[in-house]
Amino acid sequence: MAKVLVLNGSPRASGCTATALNEIIVTLEREGIETELIQVGKKNTRGCIACGSCRESGKCIFNDLVNEVAPKFESADGLVIGSPVYYGSPNGALLSFLDRLFYSTHFPKQMKVGASVVSCRRGGNTASFDVLNKYFTISGMPVVSSTYWNQVHGFSAEDVKKDLEGLQTMRNLARNMAFLIRAIQAEKEKSGLPEEEHTFFTSFPDGK
Repeated sequence: MAKVLVLNGSPRASGCTATALNEIIVTLEREGIETELIQVGKKNTRGCIACGSCRESGKCIFNDLVNEVAPKFESADGLVIGSPVYYGSPNGALLSFLDRLFYSTHFPKQMKVGASVVSCRRGGNTASFDVLNKYFTISGMPVVSSTYWNQVHGFSAEDVKKDLEGLQTMRNLARNMAFLIRAIQAEKEKSGLPEEEHTFFTSFPDGK
């Protein structure tokens, strides 16, 4: 059975972001996709210190939630990242977690399906959405779309439950994700994954 890992980047386990993610989880499971929810936003997660240890060990030098989640990410077929909007950007703890999770893991992420979800009271949603999607696009992960930007609005979970269009967007997102995962699995079994080139690394150390 296909599996999707769901990361809640909000410190509130039952808040606005969780309400949106729950709509996705329920819909994915109706589509026959297994899910696992992990609470990230309230963890005391420090940022990357560029020590390079992960290049040798294959894991982050800080043995915390990042290293716990890494094998689950490796075995998952998809990843959903949810975050509230803080000053026009995702939760800082979540960004520290994602920086280290993506950088310290060396398994191929190609064709794992990614989706990001943001919640806000009024503004900053599309900017935060853009930040989260960049983790996917640098990793060869197809990004799932819906029928609007993947966002919900509200100051509380009860507000979000009234955002009927937002919740509809979450359900459509989940159905699209399930479809894309199944399509990729079928093509992978038939023809394998697309070729990836890693020959060139553009850098200009000589200043030219």
